[in-house]
Amino acid sequence: MPELPEVETTRRGIAPEVEGHRIAGVRVRQPRLRWPVPVARLRRELVGQVVSAVERRAKYLLLRTAAGTALLHLGMSGSLRVVAAATPPGPHDHLDLLLDDGRCLRLRDPRRFGALLWTRRDPRRHPLLRDLGPEPFDPAFDGAYLHARAHGRRTAVKPFLMDGRVVVGVGNIYASEALFRAGIDPRRAAGRVASGRYARLATAVREVLGEAIAAGGTTLRDYTGGHGEAGWFRLRLAVYGRAGASCPACGGGVRSLRLGQRSTFYCMNCQH
Repeated sequence: MPELPEVETTRRGIAPEVEGHRIAGVRVRQPRLRWPVPVARLRRELVGQVVSAVERRAKYLLLRTAAGTALLHLGMSGSLRVVAAATPPGPHDHLDLLLDDGRCLRLRDPRRFGALLWTRRDPRRHPLLRDLGPEPFDPAFDGAYLHARAHGRRTAVKPFLMDGRVVVGVGNIYASEALFRAGIDPRRAAGRVASGRYARLATAVREVLGEAIAAGGTTLRDYTGGHGEAGWFRLRLAVYGRAGASCPACGGGVRSLRLGQRSTFYCMNCQH
């Protein structure tokens, strides 16, 4: 699933291509995505509008216009690219936002868990966004914040870190990597992690995500960025997907387990 670095990489790729351009039309080949695409509203309210900015909130992309905001989500395997509008669509190319220069913003989504929604109100008050926690790069996100939110929590620290109501965008890959860098056992109860260790974890989260964004994200299967390029952070993964391999820090074995219904990777020697 595209996580924060992949979505931010996509945003950086498409923003220069669509900002300042007018939406000339909406072409929907498959309206049944995660939620039904509001085709009539998009054609009535979005078409004719100029995209003033492409922003990101959590894993959602926000295409802002004077009339409202289009919310885009890549789902589990989606991608966005700007291509010539005449480019023949593939079997999973479900919709195009046509631009005024003969190109289009095309959503490819093999599993159809992505979304295109529309709101005329402040998008940050949309039901999908209003209860989300801070961004990892927000000054409000630090060790003290994590320690306070974890008080009394018995859930394991890894699913706690992946809870979007606590902090957004820390998906499975980057939670495993951040906990490894911070030396914290992913199974430890969130409420039993000391404040100093949460300070290290907050730093590790920002470092891992920042490095992943610089590398264009992580491609494990079919993720590509806004220009169709793969994400190369997979070459720097220390523990994720490396069960049975040697730990890069101590030489011990990387282990895996199921935690919160997700595969989790860690080093027993380095993480406690």
